[in-house]
Amino acid sequence: MAKQAVAMLVALALVVVAAASAGGASAQQCNASQLAVCAPAVISGSAPSAPCCANLRAQQPCFCQYASNPVYSSYINSPNARRTLSSCGIAIPSC
Repeated sequence: MAKQAVAMLVALALVVVAAASAGGASAQQCNASQLAVCAPAVISGSAPSAPCCANLRAQQPCFCQYASNPVYSSYINSPNARRTLSSCGIAIPSC
């Protein structure tokens, strides 16, 4: 059950990323696991931490790539994901 919760948190964090900005990043730069720190904000709607916002900014070029992935795309329109991006001062992407 703990593994499912972690997987869900990572997936939700990726949605935040997917909901955020334009593509064009190389695969080497895109690392969805860095977004796991955002899981509490995406899942519960709590305020994102500074490390969460920093990781979102670092992964911002990958958002459209994540958005096109069927595993993560269903989370993109999550209200909490959008709230997390807004709280971090990151524009919601239009891919």
